[in-house]
Amino acid sequence: MTLLAAFCCLLALVPTVVLLRNLALYRAPEARDGVTPPLAILIPARNEASNIKAAAASVLSQDHPDISLFILDDHSEDNTASIVRDLAASDPRVHLLSGAPLPSGWCGKNHALHQLAAAASSPWLVFMDADVRLLPGALRNLAGFTASSPAVLSSGIPRQITRGFLEQLIIPLIHFVLLGFLPFRRMRESTDPAATAAVGQLLLVQREAYLAAGGHAAIPGAIHDGMALARLFRSHGLRTDLFDATSLASCRMYHHASEVWKGFVKNAAEGLGSPRLIVPTTLLLGLGQIGPAILRAVAPADSATAAFAAWALFLSLITRAASAVRFRQSWLSVLLHPLGIFLLLIIQWEGLFRKLTHRPVGWRGRTY
Repeated sequence: MTLLAAFCCLLALVPTVVLLRNLALYRAPEARDGVTPPLAILIPARNEASNIKAAAASVLSQDHPDISLFILDDHSEDNTASIVRDLAASDPRVHLLSGAPLPSGWCGKNHALHQLAAAASSPWLVFMDADVRLLPGALRNLAGFTASSPAVLSSGIPRQITRGFLEQLIIPLIHFVLLGFLPFRRMRESTDPAATAAVGQLLLVQREAYLAAGGHAAIPGAIHDGMALARLFRSHGLRTDLFDATSLASCRMYHHASEVWKGFVKNAAEGLGSPRLIVPTTLLLGLGQIGPAILRAVAPADSATAAFAAWALFLSLITRAASAVRFRQSWLSVLLHPLGIFLLLIIQWEGLFRKLTHRPVGWRGRTY
């Protein structure tokens, strides 16, 4: 059992080293004097009456001098369209699009973003979810990033607002997985599709490159739209990048435990829960992040097994504490980290099971 504990400690060390190195490279964009290219902000909206006004206000209050806001009403059953119509009547920068019928084989969000991109003519596109709120100066900072990075697609994780128990336990793990297992240097020095990541909540994309790569029409059925688009770009030899959006925007992804579960299950089969990754993911996270807690609990306190397990737990705690401070995350997630990882793995296996048995997940009136 001592060898197992030592192996668990080694696996726990991997994300600690990678994440701490990545924190120095994962930086927020900064505004640059004279760098204010026209930006088109594109928001897909399906039943977003509770979100869309605040999302639009956060865009329209920006100090960037040349922005246009396109919002597509994707067959909403609430008053999303009427809210946007009122905004468009009072601000010429706002444009309301009515979504076309969803073609077979398309994911609803991808189809909406495809239509939005076709309607915009600005050289840079900002794909933004309706539950994202831009903070003051965000668009000037994003514009500055176009001059500081060679990437033609970049994304960042906004500050995640978490209130419910499951939100606090699961959602902060997005940062842990992204920064703990993706070497940023390799990502930036290559165009290998496997060495990338992207978050669909906030994407900065050069329009010319988007069209050259085929855009969302090339990934019509992808559920993990940000990741799929980044891999598409890199398969065409185009560079992608990541930036820290904690100071640029906030987002509350889900409001109930059931939404957290369904939302992560929906994306699982194209992420950690894919047939190719599920087994190594389970071993890496299970042994490196859950195993030490179990071994520490069952091993004699003065044994080598307990010592290795304690070191592994310490490494996990340092890693998660660094993330909690940097990204203003819940400390509950830090303290209950092994439980959060356990639940995350269950979600990944459920996502794979649903994919293999053709059992869809219902989401916003559609099934995936």
